[in-house]
Amino acid sequence: MSRLGDGSRKPRVVVLGTPKFIGEEYLEDFKKDFDYAVLDVQNHREALAQLPVMISDHGPIDAFIVRMGRGPYHPFNEELLKPLTPHCRIIASAAAGYDDFDVDWLTQQGIWFCNSLDAVAEATADMAMFLTLAVIRDTTRAERCARSGAWKDPVVPSKDPSGMTLGIVGMGAIGKHLAKRAVAFNMRIVYYNRRQLSADEEAKYAATYCSSLHDLLRRSDVVSINCPLTKETTNLISAKEFAVMKDGSFIVNTARGAVIEETALIDALESGKIARAGLDVFWDEPAISDYFKTSDKVTIQPHVGGLTDLAFHKGERECFENIKALFRTGRPVAPVNEIQ
Repeated sequence: MSRLGDGSRKPRVVVLGTPKFIGEEYLEDFKKDFDYAVLDVQNHREALAQLPVMISDHGPIDAFIVRMGRGPYHPFNEELLKPLTPHCRIIASAAAGYDDFDVDWLTQQGIWFCNSLDAVAEATADMAMFLTLAVIRDTTRAERCARSGAWKDPVVPSKDPSGMTLGIVGMGAIGKHLAKRAVAFNMRIVYYNRRQLSADEEAKYAATYCSSLHDLLRRSDVVSINCPLTKETTNLISAKEFAVMKDGSFIVNTARGAVIEETALIDALESGKIARAGLDVFWDEPAISDYFKTSDKVTIQPHVGGLTDLAFHKGERECFENIKALFRTGRPVAPVNEIQ
């Protein structure tokens, strides 16, 4: 049985909003070892007000879960999370990205932070492949023609993915799943990553390593952004990067909007340097540039790449499993930070 160090009580675990995909049977089993509760609030303002009240009324929280669809609640900064200290040992997020969490502050407080390793990987890779095909086949223009009654009149022949080179920036779980899908369309795979994959992994994904970002950009017909947003990757793709890409190439972003400098992207689209772009993420979400909303050169989605029922189920399950692992073994399954 999971207990705190003094064995006096079950660890108290609070979820931000009701988990809807984990399943009642799993929760009932979890409750055997953990004191489980839900903070039933709808947004950041309500969370700021109600979290301290919950702790005052029911005692300290040892573990905190943030489900997917967390947009209304962020940012997850010191102001919001301070009431959890000093008792909370872990915060587990069901999503892969964590740019809206202050991980440095959490580490200073001795709080483990975990993200999802694989929950959204396949769903996001599906979205990246969908957008890749959409920009290659010029589907946004074609759909607008069909909806306007113009049929095919303004549509020119599009291109085929077969034989094209797909450049994947960030060869983590999402990038690997995307590579598998792209190979099915007879695309060649090159990738740029913080570390080169092993020879076995490169063979598994039919992927060739590029030692620099600019090398990948020069070689690729389609570039897919699949890296996390960090200080180093903010504006990773800007005017200099577009300049080295092939004329008439394509770009897809399912990572974070701020990885691509939007003004530079618009300039590249207008000049024809980039033929079309597929975007599931934007710099100032939920606001989207009017250019992206109106241009036939851009296929857009409202940051729904990871939003599938199976991804939500996996994400919630990974959160609970991280907490179980910490209290049973002293270490969570997927820590972003290290706590000594």
